[in-house]
Amino acid sequence: MNIIVAADKNWAIGKDNKLLVSIPADMKMFRQETTGKVVVMGRKTLESFPNGLPLKNRTNIVLTGNKNYKVKDAIIVHTIEELLEEIKKYPSEEVYCIGGDSVYKQLLPYCDIAHVTKIDFGYEADSYFPNLDEMPEWEITAESDEQTYFDLEYSFVKYERVK
Repeated sequence: MNIIVAADKNWAIGKDNKLLVSIPADMKMFRQETTGKVVVMGRKTLESFPNGLPLKNRTNIVLTGNKNYKVKDAIIVHTIEELLEEIKKYPSEEVYCIGGDSVYKQLLPYCDIAHVTKIDFGYEADSYFPNLDEMPEWEITAESDEQTYFDLEYSFVKYERVK
């Protein structure tokens, strides 16, 4: 399974259930990586999308503790075990965990590749991604040149679990 995330220099990923910043090239990379694939997310992440609707041209799987939660065009699971059973139906390399913070933390042990857009700025935030740079089981295997969006510098970094 893959993880895909945009994080600031303190590994912050969001505030008030919103992204910290919207960078067009990051959005484009996200679309290219996940279109036609499976995206796994928590309920609050789904509800943060336009009209609270699942992402188009993807299989959307929502992990929520709410047993009565239903949403059109999404698969709802209630436990990590149920989720792991559901994603067995798909090639592992086509499954992307897309957040939020609690889902990232729960699924990180099951992921082998993390696509991180690292933003060289510190934002005010209330949700964070685990710091992969401090985890010996993760290593950087690819990194783009530094990119700029207005005055914001960022790069695309690929981390892989050390086998």
